[in-house]
Amino acid sequence: MGNVVLGDGGPTIGRVGLGCMGMSWAYDEPGRDDRESVRVIRTAVDLGVDLLDTSDQYGPFTNESLVGAALDGIRDRVVLATKGGLVVRPDGTTARDGRPGHLRAALDESLHRLRTDRVDLYQLHRVDPSVPIEESWGALAEAVVAGKALRIGLSEVTVDEIRRAQAVHPVASVQTELSLWSREALDEVLPFCEAEGIAFIAYSPLGRGFLGGRLRTAADLPEGDWRRRNPRFLPAAIEENRALLGPLTSVADELDVSPAQVALAWVLAQGDRVVAIPGTKTAAYLVENVEAAELRLSPEHLRLLDAAPEPVGARY
Repeated sequence: MGNVVLGDGGPTIGRVGLGCMGMSWAYDEPGRDDRESVRVIRTAVDLGVDLLDTSDQYGPFTNESLVGAALDGIRDRVVLATKGGLVVRPDGTTARDGRPGHLRAALDESLHRLRTDRVDLYQLHRVDPSVPIEESWGALAEAVVAGKALRIGLSEVTVDEIRRAQAVHPVASVQTELSLWSREALDEVLPFCEAEGIAFIAYSPLGRGFLGGRLRTAADLPEGDWRRRNPRFLPAAIEENRALLGPLTSVADELDVSPAQVALAWVLAQGDRVVAIPGTKTAAYLVENVEAAELRLSPEHLRLLDAAPEPVGARY
């Protein structure tokens, strides 16, 4: 499916990257194995995965340290992306902080944890409603001038917010959830990115793991896993959401691939500038995800998948 250019004149990146969040935060908390996660990250780089995505929120902070350790000696082989602007409170809830001073300090701390003097992509994790986006984005633009961030991007924004940011400094990327059970970005944001030459980074392209077909009931999630509190994974919702797996399984069986690969191929088929960043802590699933970049879905397959029912439950 070719590559995607990250920003005007930026590097080309493959269509499947690696989202590193679940290695340190939110998913399967009791089952973390940092040593295995480091091995998966390094294996991903060896397989040609060149976009690694993290955030200071994940952990908080521990995911960046993990990624920094994993990239020891191979930092220049990847396009390293992180984010700032979300703060985890002592009670575990999250708040937005888009103040320029916070973002400047957050980036410096991220660079320290990542063991690097610059990130290839620094993203405003969420727009802070109490701070004009022009001010937050201006702080990120200053980081580009200083050489601390080579390019800057946005996460979970509206078209109006992208336009306002663009008036201050070019937007290299927009990161938003996109999968067969989160299709809202197809209405406005993704078409705008395609028209403007902005890379679209699709997070949770496997529906937080559900579209892989291995999570059939809420009981399949381990204790401590954040998804147990997610509306779409509550017992009644997840039972209804299994209807989404029917079209995926049908296409997967016909093509002799996994449902996860079909789900990823569907995401990549939504636009030429789409990059998916599925997360995994397992080398076997990593290989499966990377191979999905070569999977071509026919118009008939796409029509069948497009007709899949909308999910039950809110995204968060």
